[in-house]
Amino acid sequence: MVEKERIYVIPLRREFLKAPRYKRSRKAISAIRQFVSKHMKTDDVKIGPYLNLEVWKHGKKNPPHKVKVRTYVDKKDDKEFVKVELFGAPEEVKEEEKKKTLKEKIKEKIGGKKEVKEEEPKKQENLEDIKVKGEKLPPKEKEKENIRKSDQETSGPK
Repeated sequence: MVEKERIYVIPLRREFLKAPRYKRSRKAISAIRQFVSKHMKTDDVKIGPYLNLEVWKHGKKNPPHKVKVRTYVDKKDDKEFVKVELFGAPEEVKEEEKKKTLKEKIKEKIGGKKEVKEEEPKKQENLEDIKVKGEKLPPKEKEKENIRKSDQETSGPK
C-alpha cells in the first residue's frame, strides 16, 4: 500500500505568468514538479496522465490557475519516486490485468465450469455439387461458367 500520501492545492498562476504566453502550460508542468520535489523532498517526480491532460486542456497558452493533486511515494524496480496525479482521478490498472487474454477473462466470468468451444469453419461445397443439386450459382460463378464454355467452343478440335 502507499506509505506517504498527501493532497495539495498547487498555485500555478504566479509561476506561469513569468513565462511567455506560448510556454505557459510547459512552465506550469515544471512548476508542479518543482512544488512536489520541494514538499515531498525528492527529485524524482512522475506526473500522471490525468494531471497532464488537465494542465493542457485549454492549450499551451491557458493552463489552470491552480490544481488539486494527490501525491504518493511509489516503488518500481527498487527505485522510489513520487507520483503526482489529479485529485479524484481513477486508480491505475495493474499490469497483471492488462496482460490477460480474452479467453482468460471469459473463463473467469464463467467460473471455469464450462469450456469455451470455438466454432469450426463451415465447409464450402464444390461447384459441381451445387450443379447436381440444381441450386442457382452466384453471379460471379455464372460468369466463370460462361467463360469456360466459350473457351471450350473455341479450343475444340481443328
